[in-house]
Amino acid sequence: MIDITTENFESDVIVASQTTPVLVDFWAPWCGPCKQLMPVLEKLETEYAGRFTLAKINVDDEQQIAGMFGVRSVPTVVLMVNGQPVDGFAGAQPEGQIRALLDKHLPAPEEVAAQQDEDEAQAALQAGDTDTALEKLQHAVATDPANDDARFDYVKLLLELDRLDDAKVAFAPVIAKAASVQRLGSLQQWMDAQDASASGEDIAALDARIATNKRDFEARFARSQRLMAARQWTDAMDELLEILMRDKAWNEGQARKTYIAILDIIEPPAVAVAEGQIPPEDPTVASYRRRLSSVILS
Repeated sequence: MIDITTENFESDVIVASQTTPVLVDFWAPWCGPCKQLMPVLEKLETEYAGRFTLAKINVDDEQQIAGMFGVRSVPTVVLMVNGQPVDGFAGAQPEGQIRALLDKHLPAPEEVAAQQDEDEAQAALQAGDTDTALEKLQHAVATDPANDDARFDYVKLLLELDRLDDAKVAFAPVIAKAASVQRLGSLQQWMDAQDASASGEDIAALDARIATNKRDFEARFARSQRLMAARQWTDAMDELLEILMRDKAWNEGQARKTYIAILDIIEPPAVAVAEGQIPPEDPTVASYRRRLSSVILS
């Protein structure tokens, strides 16, 4: 539970509710119903175990904030999500009705647990502890199988550790979504590149074909796949740009789709950006996004 004043309102209510819902209790020391309601809200905050944060605002001391929310009586309770009020009530309400309001808007327990695992995994990766990161991501996927972000990070880490077979097993439950969910499709492209690189011509043979015919797009694409498999991302995108500069629509836009897949793969994790661990835009990603736009729009 947090006591809110004008000094911390922005950080502890508006900003904080972007990641964890905040239940704001407007109360007053002279209000009898407020004193009845507050222990109920505190109990629910404990039981919901991190799914929301309880914030108290004394309307006598913080009349400006109360006026912003149009509070006319106390207790008044407002649920903030993503910086905006989404629900609330006035007067002391039964615990069951408050639970119904919370359950309507709050993330499910498994979603919260999976997000915590993801956060810890990213912290472990920043510290160079891939074993812990892999364990946390595996647990996140097991806890919340519908969490595509956690699965993306899990499969991506397996591929970075050269565990292709394990990555395919972890990816199998969502393989049908790869065509409609871009980031999952990007992982599929990376696995396809690794499979293609396990057979067929090597880089030297492909280079010889390209030297003979600059428009041998199949050779250029195969070369980009070899580079993807070796995690030589910028070289792979450079090769794909060579195709795009000559034929933007080649093979139903395959070069463009693969280029975008690489950008998805090398994009910094959103959670790491949000926590300030990584700058909001990686310079390499930004540069290659601009190059793609320049070629596509030319």
